[in-house]
Amino acid sequence: MQIDALSLRLRPRTQMEAADLGVRVCQWSARSVYPSYLMVAVPVIALAFASFELSPWLPTLVIWWSKPWLDRTILFVLARAVFGQHTTVGDVWRAQRRVWWGQLPRTLTLQRLSLWRALTQPVYQLEGGSFWQTRGRVRQIRKRSVGTALMVTQVFVLCETVMWAAIVSLVFWFAPQGQAPGLLDVLAGEGDELVALLFAGAYAAAVLFVEPFYVASGFAMYLNRRAELEAWDIEQEFRRAFAA
Repeated sequence: MQIDALSLRLRPRTQMEAADLGVRVCQWSARSVYPSYLMVAVPVIALAFASFELSPWLPTLVIWWSKPWLDRTILFVLARAVFGQHTTVGDVWRAQRRVWWGQLPRTLTLQRLSLWRALTQPVYQLEGGSFWQTRGRVRQIRKRSVGTALMVTQVFVLCETVMWAAIVSLVFWFAPQGQAPGLLDVLAGEGDELVALLFAGAYAAAVLFVEPFYVASGFAMYLNRRAELEAWDIEQEFRRAFAA
C-alpha cells in the first residue's frame, strides 16, 4: 500500500476516534458513495419487495440479509476515496466481478452473522486470500478492537432503529383522526397490508441512509489498526518530511 498516497493524515487514535473519522470520510466522499451504493441497493430492495406477496415480513428479512453484500460496493468506493480517487457508477460496474461476486457465499453467511463485520470485512475484501489464509490476519486486526467494533455495530443498529421508528411514526401522525392503524396489530402481522408495506419501506430507507456510515466507521477502524501494527503514521511523517 502506498502510504504517501493516502488522503488521511495518520496519527495515533483510539478506535472510537477512528470510527468518528470514518463518519467524516463518508461525509466528504458521499458524492461517490451514494450513487454507487444506490445502483446496487435499489434493485435489491425492489426484489425484496417482490416477496411481499409471500409474507409481509419477507422484504425486511431480504434487505437485512443482503446488507453485507451491499457493503462491498460501499467499501470499494471508500477504499478509493481515502486515496483521493473519485468513483463513478461505471467504475463499480467494471469492477463488478471482484466487488459483487467475489467471496459471495462467505459474505452472505459468516459476514452476515458477524457482530463486527465492518472491522473485518476490509481484510476479506481488500487483502484477499482464502478463508484459512485470512483467519490469522482477522484475529490480528480484531485484537483489542472487538469490544469497540461491537459497540459501533450496536450504535448503528440503534441509529437505524430510531430512523425507522421516526419514519413509521409519520404514518400515525398524519393518519386521519380515528383511522390510525393499531401498532400492535401491524407488528403482529394482523394490520392493513399497506401499513405493513410502509413499515418495510421505512426500514429500507433507514438502511439506505445509515449503512454507508457504518461501513465507513469500520473501515477507518481497520486503517487505524493497521497503522498501529505497521507504524503507518511514522512512515507517513517520514515520507512527508523527505518530500518537503
